[in-house]
Amino acid sequence: MNNRIVILGAGESGTGAAVLAKKQGFEVFVSDFGSIKEHYKEILLEHQIEWEEKQHSSGKILNAGEVIKSPGIPEKAEIVKKIRELNIPIINELEFASRYTNATKICITGSNGKTTTTSLIYHLLKKAGLNVGLAGNIGNSFAYQVANYFYDYYVIEVSNFQLDDMYDFKAEIAILLNITPDHLDRYDYVFQRYIDSKFRITRNLTENDYFIFCADDEVIGKELDRLILKARLMGYTTSNKDENVAYLKENTMKIKFDECDFYMSLDELSLKGKHNIANSMAAGLAASVLRIKNEIIRESLSDFKGVEHRLEPVLNVHGIEFINDSKATNVNSTWYALECMNKSVVWIAGGIDKGNDYSDLFELVELKVKALVCLGTDNSKLHKAFHGKIEKICDVQSMEDAVQTANRIANSGDVVLLSPACASFDLFDNYEDRGRQFKTCVRAL
Repeated sequence: MNNRIVILGAGESGTGAAVLAKKQGFEVFVSDFGSIKEHYKEILLEHQIEWEEKQHSSGKILNAGEVIKSPGIPEKAEIVKKIRELNIPIINELEFASRYTNATKICITGSNGKTTTTSLIYHLLKKAGLNVGLAGNIGNSFAYQVANYFYDYYVIEVSNFQLDDMYDFKAEIAILLNITPDHLDRYDYVFQRYIDSKFRITRNLTENDYFIFCADDEVIGKELDRLILKARLMGYTTSNKDENVAYLKENTMKIKFDECDFYMSLDELSLKGKHNIANSMAAGLAASVLRIKNEIIRESLSDFKGVEHRLEPVLNVHGIEFINDSKATNVNSTWYALECMNKSVVWIAGGIDKGNDYSDLFELVELKVKALVCLGTDNSKLHKAFHGKIEKICDVQSMEDAVQTANRIANSGDVVLLSPACASFDLFDNYEDRGRQFKTCVRAL
């Protein structure tokens, strides 16, 4: 058996996988086509793991028994094509790490709301006193935690990129929040391929597992009509369909199955907005499946503080409210943000377009947005979509310019909303970098 594991990408995911592979006795080599951050170099050196940066050396990669690929590396990358041609198995960090833990895994995916729901479920489990880790796209990588800690539960945010390279990985509780067009550039603009990717969250579920899903989502509904899943199906709805296990009755959230009978007034929820009612339902349902006490669920749903970069209030400057929604990297996320606004909006948007269709935003934009500040290297699609629908549209090339321009346009009583609807990689390292730069620039006003 070939004991050599090659890891492509030396970010959080790749470095964590390298540490775990080394601890499990594999010969490990890490290759990153870009530059490796100093923090990750230190970890690799500390564990005596060989690495390279700014190149992919075929001679050191194509002799692997297995390759662990970071989620951001596309299939069209030349080194990936060569690995595929040689039939060397390619997996991801979650798949690899799952081989070395018996912990219960609560896995959350969806086009929108993943981070909020994942963080909320983690908050619930921590408050219940469970020995739980938070992983996936949040915090330390799953593999790094499996290598260094012994948790009984993991709450894992799972992207479609991660799902694409999963085969034997299995959640005990799988949660699918919603499916709207996103990352279509990765799937040759074929929506069904993206849908198929999201439904890989149900892969390998058994009759002892649970599949929690939004019963209001038409795309999910159509897929469930044609699929046969062994897991117990747990639908939730905000449309008063009480045939589901979680539903609304008047102004109350209810969860009812087996001996579970939970209810909570919507006014008590810490997260506001229709989409956050759904996220709270999904989290409450996961906690109920784990038999967490009702009073702990109620308390957790009422005192959760939200997540950074998701509708995060930053500052009120001379009566102008600044809100950081940098995590809104697709149209649907921005729709949710605009839907929550009850003031006139100066909207900062733009970045790398992933095949966006902005038509879903037209009605909300015409109703709520007074100006659009386009922040990206190519803003032509935004101009084309919103010409004639927004009175003022302007272009900027830095976050400082974006914040200062928005501040000049806005009046007291308005909101300046950073909700880009696009990926961040043209001008920023990632959405976190974009959001933190926004906050820094707002505080400098």
